[in-house]
Amino acid sequence: MSREFDAQLLESVAVRRKRMRESLLWGRRRRARATGDNLKRLAVSFVLAAVACAGCVGASYLFNAVAKQQTASVSTSVGKP
Repeated sequence: MSREFDAQLLESVAVRRKRMRESLLWGRRRRARATGDNLKRLAVSFVLAAVACAGCVGASYLFNAVAKQQTASVSTSVGKP
C-alpha cells in the first residue's frame, strides 16, 4: 500500500518538474510553440532522409563503377598472353 503511494508521489513530482521546466522555457504559450517545433522536426527529418538516400545512391554508384573497372581490367589482363 505504501509503495503505491510512493510511486504516485514520485510520478506527481516528475510531472510537476516537467511542467515547471516547460513553463520556464516556453512561458504561457507552450502549446502553440510545440506545434511549430514539431513541424521543424518533421522538416529536419525529411532533409536528413533525403541526405541519407543521396548518400546511399552515391555509394551504390561508386561501388558499381569500381566493380566495372575491376572487371574490365581483369578481362583485359586475361586476354593478354
